[in-house]
Amino acid sequence: MTTNQQVGRQILIALYGSLRALKLYPLENDAVQQALTDLHGRVTDLVERERGMELRVVGEFFFLNETRLRLDLSTFATFGTVAKALQDHGIGAVEVAPGVQRGEWAPFLSLLLRTPEGDEVYRTFLNRVAGTPVNHILTRPSEDVSGELDEEEAIEQAKRTYAQSVKVAKDILGDVRLGKAVNVRKVKRAVQGIVDQVLSNEPSMLTMTTLRDFDEYTFTHSVNVCILSVIIGQRIGLDRLQLYELGMGALLHDLGKMRLDVDVLNKTGSLTDEEWSQMKEHPTDGLLILFDMGGFADMPYRQMLMAYEHHMKLDLTGYPTNRRPRQPTLFSRIVTVADGFDAATSIRSYQHIPWAPDQVLREMRDNPSRGYDPLLVKVLITATGVFPIGTLVILDSYELAVVSGVNPNPELLHLPKVKVISDSMGIPLAEPVTMDLAEVDPATGIPPRSIVKTTEPQKYGIRVADYLI
Repeated sequence: MTTNQQVGRQILIALYGSLRALKLYPLENDAVQQALTDLHGRVTDLVERERGMELRVVGEFFFLNETRLRLDLSTFATFGTVAKALQDHGIGAVEVAPGVQRGEWAPFLSLLLRTPEGDEVYRTFLNRVAGTPVNHILTRPSEDVSGELDEEEAIEQAKRTYAQSVKVAKDILGDVRLGKAVNVRKVKRAVQGIVDQVLSNEPSMLTMTTLRDFDEYTFTHSVNVCILSVIIGQRIGLDRLQLYELGMGALLHDLGKMRLDVDVLNKTGSLTDEEWSQMKEHPTDGLLILFDMGGFADMPYRQMLMAYEHHMKLDLTGYPTNRRPRQPTLFSRIVTVADGFDAATSIRSYQHIPWAPDQVLREMRDNPSRGYDPLLVKVLITATGVFPIGTLVILDSYELAVVSGVNPNPELLHLPKVKVISDSMGIPLAEPVTMDLAEVDPATGIPPRSIVKTTEPQKYGIRVADYLI
């Protein structure tokens, strides 16, 4: 059986051959036509089998649909030539969608061979592509040319990533409930978008987790757990490939709930003993669903363990019950922390008034019976701050404010950035006022405002996301 490792090397060699032929000979030359035919055939075989192809270049490495392609002396020059052709135009990834036509390759590769122009080489390349019949070969910019985004641009980019990810979660979980085949390729692309966004602008994705929609809870919860898990993972030093593995398991951690009766899943009151027994089976069901799921290059063992272990607790007093000693894996412990935080701070069928985020973090940190890894909880706190983004607070001036940013100084996590949304009488302001609680008044040497306590947005009819996104 041909592996993605072999397929990837063959596609890179075919790309190199086509670029070289187009550089040396006119388009109608037999050598050019044969090279393009070979390239198109190899790519379409993969696209049909995996419903798409993504070739990503990161530094000196290539990834084909998340498989890292190994270099050796015989292919080093080939890989390097293709990488340079992409990087010269600011391209970090090439995606090929189902339906790609052979006639799209010549104009696309010809543009790669043209000399980059201007300061914004990637934008120039996109403008050139727009005037060709290339419709199924898409590109994304490399990280080093995407540039620093301002806060508004970062939020808009994060919103697009978040919305696409929620749609994918909805499609995937719906397919599992209906017993349909799952498009794993969609999941991989959604997770990749989340990982890329977290690595380029973590605060913007952290802000997205305030979008806790009750009607879409099952889907937004899966995406929020993915985001929070990736944030924790990158802060403890996981590399990009490990973050993809972690994000995939986090997004799919609750797959087993799709085998529960809808009435049990959405029940507003306490579960009966029989219903609770059903609920405790969902981690096992999630493992089995992933075991049978096609579309992975290799068996998704890490994702299976994340689905199976995310309710076990450190002391194994959770579920499923274990007959022999074990320790949940690091990835599972990360997902457990992310899952617990998002679930406790969300409105659910049986939780109409969620806990304040700072209270949730305190409980997770200080109550060992909750079963969370204390080190990972501390990592989450460094990411969210003592008062996480989206927390509604009352200031010592009696004004209401929404926490909008985390202080990057670990010693000042209790002094976040806020948006003041009402005056001292509770009257809403026409425009929120942004304030950094860590800044001091030069005249007094103390901050002009401080947080007295947190409060419930529902009590005031406030939707905090409206002030953040």
